[in-house]
Amino acid sequence: MLLSYIFSPLPVQAQYRPETDLQELFRDVQLLPVFPDSKTFADCVPLQEPAYILQAYREQRQQPGFDLKDFVLEHFLLPTQPSSNFTTDTSLSVTAHIRQLWPVLTRMPGDGGGSLLPLPHAYVVPGGRFQEIYYWDSFFTMLGLQVSGEKALIQHMVDNFTHLIHTTGHIPNGNRSYYLSRSQPPFYALMLHLLTQELGRDVLVKYASALRKEYAFWMDGVEQLTSANPTHRRVVRLPDGSILNRYWDDQPAPRPESYKEDVHIAQESGRNPEEVYRHIRAAAESGWDFSSRWFADKQNLSTIHTTDILPVDLNSLLFHMELTLAEMAELERDPVEAKMFRQKAKARRKALLQHMWHDGDGFFYDYDFVQGKSTDIPTLAAVFPLYFCMAKRKQAGAVAERLQNDFLKAGGLATTLVHTDQQWDAPNGWAPLQWMSIQALRNYEHEELARTIATRWITLGTEVHENTGRMVEKYNVENLELDAGGGEYPNQDGFGWTNGVFLKLIALYPELRPIAEQEPTLLQKQ
Repeated sequence: MLLSYIFSPLPVQAQYRPETDLQELFRDVQLLPVFPDSKTFADCVPLQEPAYILQAYREQRQQPGFDLKDFVLEHFLLPTQPSSNFTTDTSLSVTAHIRQLWPVLTRMPGDGGGSLLPLPHAYVVPGGRFQEIYYWDSFFTMLGLQVSGEKALIQHMVDNFTHLIHTTGHIPNGNRSYYLSRSQPPFYALMLHLLTQELGRDVLVKYASALRKEYAFWMDGVEQLTSANPTHRRVVRLPDGSILNRYWDDQPAPRPESYKEDVHIAQESGRNPEEVYRHIRAAAESGWDFSSRWFADKQNLSTIHTTDILPVDLNSLLFHMELTLAEMAELERDPVEAKMFRQKAKARRKALLQHMWHDGDGFFYDYDFVQGKSTDIPTLAAVFPLYFCMAKRKQAGAVAERLQNDFLKAGGLATTLVHTDQQWDAPNGWAPLQWMSIQALRNYEHEELARTIATRWITLGTEVHENTGRMVEKYNVENLELDAGGGEYPNQDGFGWTNGVFLKLIALYPELRPIAEQEPTLLQKQ
């Protein structure tokens, strides 16, 4: 059976979309701004029909004494954070704290409203301002759920993502209507392999049709590519005929959840606003929002050009997806399709090694296909070809050496080597990238460096928990006097993927258990 690349998402019926349903009311609330965080209003639940609220706004806004915030509070229910009522038991170790958090971060089907897309099963949210499911976050959260014996919850989350594929045509960034125009790094195939560890390889047969749809979304338009028209949405044809992928978003407009910020960036850039919005949204699809890896001048967000870039991590993930689709076809006894996908994976690996490996630097970089050259910006995305065993052994050794010499800091690995005010740059470290790096190194027998990274990360997380009672979204791996990393918005506590990676690393390295499981009072005495 040959795969159709036609992308035909099913509409989400009657879903509230604040940015379109509220028109100028939405813009005015966001630009005033009524709330410090743009995401607040995007997540508010209207108490009447949006058309009624919009008409009321048009009638009342010119009246003397009209107050926009009072109007919003009258007509909308503000988003709540169920976890805000949770109080940390400071007598617990960090691992006990995380296990206590799973129920706090779990949402039941039917919860929410407004822009929230309903899901059929329970799911885990990251925490803080993020009160919806997120695509790539969830894989790393699942690692911790596996350690905690939460097999049913892992199954529920996979089924929720499968539901989204079948109802929207892909897995959105998160289950909000304003996330429907983009996805996130495609970790669904890895989630399925995680589930096979619990339920066996029959999982791959059960979810094969969903993964085919997921792949069709990422490859939409590939059959139309020519040398004259080499790009379409997320696919790019290089002059040598290679097919690789980029991040994209169909809506060249400010992100509803970061509306005023995006408008200001576009204004400051002096560029075509729609062009800037597209690049911003594509960076949001990458999960790395924002990072110098997307900036033409390597420093300023105003120079963002994400859709010009073929990312090394995305193409590594799609290589793994193609191998998984081949494995599914073999289980379905379809050798023709299995061979087709193995050939696609082989071609992608060849193109990645040719265009993204820099022999002189001994490192993997993203590829700027518009300029026809490497971006030469070192980031931890370079570990993805090692994670999926795409790299040659000599290449893996060179990457390991670069991690050891340049990226390794007192608290773990820095995300990039560039210090900006962006959260996906130095000095910040992120749990998912520690995990990918550690596993990548283990794949090529760089065990000592992998263990060093794990030890430093677990120690940092434990100390921050001791100081604050929290597990946070990101950490400053350079200055251990600081409790958290900075970035686009205030650091969030909870935190789904931090918790998941922490527990998984403790399971992988039992010798680190005494660091994480000693009582807080003992840690204070050290």
